Amino acid sequence: MSLLVGMSARAQADYRVVPLPRSITIDTTRVFKLQTGMGIVYDESVPAMQRNAEFLQQWVAELTGLRLQLIPHPHRGTDLRCAIWLSLMDKPNRLPSEAYTLTVHKKGITIQAHEPEGIFRGIQTLRKSLPVKAQAPILFPYATINDSPRFSYRGVHLDCARHFFSVDVIKRYLDLLALHGCNQFHWHLTDDQGWRFEVKALPDLAPKGSVRQQTVISRNSGVFDGQPYGGYYTQDDCREIVRYAAERYINIIPEIDLPGHMQAALHVYPHLGCTGGPYEVWQVWGVSNDVLCAGNPEVLTFLKTVYGELCDVFPSKFIHIGGDECPKHRWKNCEKCQAKARELGLKDDGHHSIENQLQTYINREMEQFLKQRGRTLIGWDETLEGGLTTEATVMSWRGINGGIEAARQHHHVIMTPTDYCYIDYYQLKNTWNEPLAIGGYVPLSKVYAFEPLVPETLTEEEQQYILGAQVNLWTEYVAAPDHLFYMLLPRLDAISEVQWCRPQQKDFDDFKQRLPHMKQIYNILGVRYCQGVE
Repeated sequence: MSLLVGMSARAQADYRVVPLPRSITIDTTRVFKLQTGMGIVYDESVPAMQRNAEFLQQWVAELTGLRLQLIPHPHRGTDLRCAIWLSLMDKPNRLPSEAYTLTVHKKGITIQAHEPEGIFRGIQTLRKSLPVKAQAPILFPYATINDSPRFSYRGVHLDCARHFFSVDVIKRYLDLLALHGCNQFHWHLTDDQGWRFEVKALPDLAPKGSVRQQTVISRNSGVFDGQPYGGYYTQDDCREIVRYAAERYINIIPEIDLPGHMQAALHVYPHLGCTGGPYEVWQVWGVSNDVLCAGNPEVLTFLKTVYGELCDVFPSKFIHIGGDECPKHRWKNCEKCQAKARELGLKDDGHHSIENQLQTYINREMEQFLKQRGRTLIGWDETLEGGLTTEATVMSWRGINGGIEAARQHHHVIMTPTDYCYIDYYQLKNTWNEPLAIGGYVPLSKVYAFEPLVPETLTEEEQQYILGAQVNLWTEYVAAPDHLFYMLLPRLDAISEVQWCRPQQKDFDDFKQRLPHMKQIYNILGVRYCQGVE
């Protein structure tokens, strides 16, 4: 008979968390009791391990009220009778850095991994298994959990160009990514409606380009609020966010869009546009026809200055150049652009227009610039239209076909199609009771059903080029932190299982049974979330 029968469920740990670990073996006949006064043992010679132990101490107290000691110990085999043990194993035999084993036994709870990153992932599983605000002791049935993620790239995007969010809000956003095992934060920093990144060599760019004089109310209603709106991140702000993310094993991929979505920059430097302006920081939503002039050599100087400082601030291997939704109307009628096309010998070959090839010319210049700095260019799937650059990674958003095409060309791919991964869309059918969204309908079940590898279309070899999946949160209609987190949660839970779990593990009905505990955690964290499940 199980020892857990008849005991209060709120005092028991539950290892079936979100995302679901790869393998869980439980012995319900025996339990370990976690109680106040016990310790967290870690190797003090590894700074990352001390930080992991401090995180665990904080999170256990936050969810349960239990206060555990921190016990630095550089050696294994201490005489402590009961504790949580964070243990680095010898160098891996081809195990991924995020793999870990969590074991519950008579001496306590052991999390083992080959890298501190794996320890951190195991800590998240332990954290989420805790009953919220339980009375001590907390009962942990003996168990062994072996876990590692399915995809190496597990991303979440946030647009801070349409609406600006403070450093503190970005940190809370990152905390939620860490809770769900996500390891990439795609940060959209500039657009027609605002420039949010400080460029020291261009001191007017952020202060002037970040401020629009007013903002249209609702969906381009023609009615404006009459209030100036602005805000940008200094390079010190960005470095602080990079540091904060790195401590949680999250890489930040900055995006500065080119050659379109640049009207905020053109407001400050009108000579970089085809018409010479004047331009305003755009006050409406959508895509401006005014873009950087492909035939003006000063444009590349401008871009290399901006991206040079971006690389100085962000250590990410990937640097996102956007490349989406670039209208070519100005280029067709611009003598400088057409002269550049003639100089390059560009011809419409029936597959790629002259103007699309002009965009690829800019992309190639930027790819080489980034490559010299040890970086890899990543762009939206429009970068396919003029022919892909040599080593570009493609983020497929207009469905999955762009990703399929790129994978067949042996380019790396991130799958993020609108139908499954755009969480600025409504998540409940009854939109009258929902906060304003851009439109569309992407419920929790739709996100959960996404399969990034497209096995029916791609060969096994081609599937290897798909690095992972990402959800995107654009903020035309999301101006406040509560609204932001409402749009994110619980769809972040769904994408985390897409990113972490093998397809055979996934079951939406089972997922829904595990979701209420995550919502209890959100209550403790003080973040708003959508109550409905569709």
